[in-house]
Amino acid sequence: MAKFLHHFIAGQPVVGQSGRYGDVFNPATGEVMARVPFASEAETMRAIEVAAAAFPHWAGIPAQRRARVLFRFKTLLEENLDALAECITSEHGKTLADARAATQRGLEVVEFACGIPHLLKGEFSEQVGTGVDCYSLRQPLGVCVGITPFNFPAMVPMWMFPIALACGNGFVLKPSEKDPSAALLLAELLQQSGLPDGVFNVVNGDKEAVDTLLTHPEVKAISFVGSTPVARYVYSTASAYGKRVQALGGAKNHLVILPDADLEMAVKGLISAAYGSAGERCMAISVAVVVGSIAEPLLEKLIPEIQALKIGPGTDPDVEMGPLVTAAHRERVLNYIQIGEQEGAKLRVDGRDIQVPGYEKGFFLGGCLFDEVTPDMRIYQEEIFGPVLCVVRVPNLDSAIHLINAHPFGNGVAIFTRSGEAARRFTHHIQVGMVGVNVPIPVPMAFHSFGGWKDSLLGSLHVHGPEGVRFYTRLKTVTSRWPTDSASTGLAMPLLS
Repeated sequence: MAKFLHHFIAGQPVVGQSGRYGDVFNPATGEVMARVPFASEAETMRAIEVAAAAFPHWAGIPAQRRARVLFRFKTLLEENLDALAECITSEHGKTLADARAATQRGLEVVEFACGIPHLLKGEFSEQVGTGVDCYSLRQPLGVCVGITPFNFPAMVPMWMFPIALACGNGFVLKPSEKDPSAALLLAELLQQSGLPDGVFNVVNGDKEAVDTLLTHPEVKAISFVGSTPVARYVYSTASAYGKRVQALGGAKNHLVILPDADLEMAVKGLISAAYGSAGERCMAISVAVVVGSIAEPLLEKLIPEIQALKIGPGTDPDVEMGPLVTAAHRERVLNYIQIGEQEGAKLRVDGRDIQVPGYEKGFFLGGCLFDEVTPDMRIYQEEIFGPVLCVVRVPNLDSAIHLINAHPFGNGVAIFTRSGEAARRFTHHIQVGMVGVNVPIPVPMAFHSFGGWKDSLLGSLHVHGPEGVRFYTRLKTVTSRWPTDSASTGLAMPLLS
């Protein structure tokens, strides 16, 4: 029987009261493994109010002591890495190795947040005027919110809340209803780390919960990762209520292969970046831009590798690619494959007939490859979010740069080449937020910041790293004088010198 999940509010599990639930599937078997409660407006408001009540005490704790809580959390994450990976695989479908690696990337942000005493240091200027000093400091906002996607149920939340908590904020997490158990496990580990009750809360739900989070007056900041249409809604709604917002949207990431590229490296990079996690990554490579004469040699090596992908349940250590997250999402990807055929693209590898013995009801789809894709096709313009790679042929590097810059998304991009001059020109002129040179998935380390350009990001600050600290704090500047007399400065604008 399917188990019933819960919310996590004020340091303890809370049974849902709305009477509304969603199904959580095991993608490998197609079976419902859990039912997740959808929070009502009242339940969501309680989580916000609990976080607001816990905020003043937590913000008043010295940053060094807050960091010690995160150090303990980091240790518990390391001890429970396998448990988190198993939780993710059971609800998302990605392989255990992929789930562990993604959780490790989230853990690296926790490591970064452990240095918060240094990161919160302000600036000081002595004697800006006679007897006058000026200094700045960063202070927490209050209640911050994370609304996170299904594809990284542990990593993406950990790109948000460790920094928010380290800065002294309260936090409410609304994970994807498709795979919410990892968020609940993270909440338990935070409690075991000594985080005061109410500072971190998890609310499961749908649009009713989201709208409450976007409009409640106690919420000061919203972090979101998801599709661009929803990102626009989150950004416009929350901004209208005076909140700061970082809303990361969709992607159509390109990988450019120049004729001088290491062909073996390029093929391995494409296989990993296009088909890892069944293409359900915001940094997945979904377009291979082949330049000039490299096209046929590349495809000659690439096609057999796609056809040889080992597909099955993510718990099988020999499997390279697991199922898609739900049957509905699989149907969405299948629809795009049909659209590609109708548009005239050449389907060189068709993974629609994949059968996994013993898992016939699972949400599996084999790797697919479209050749001769043109920029006017929907399969090129829109995010498919599945194991579908499009090949676009261009004559030269300038054409590749123009093609990518004309696309509405600008999340990630890569170039494979042996030419330093070509790589430097590419990185300078490309209008994309994250760039890889002979690196297919250029996700920055935790001490840098993650974010795209154009329709891939709404808001001015990126996620984690130094920009994360700036997002979850506000700047205060103090100008001070300790006068020896009470002489008036008059009504004119004061001159400090």
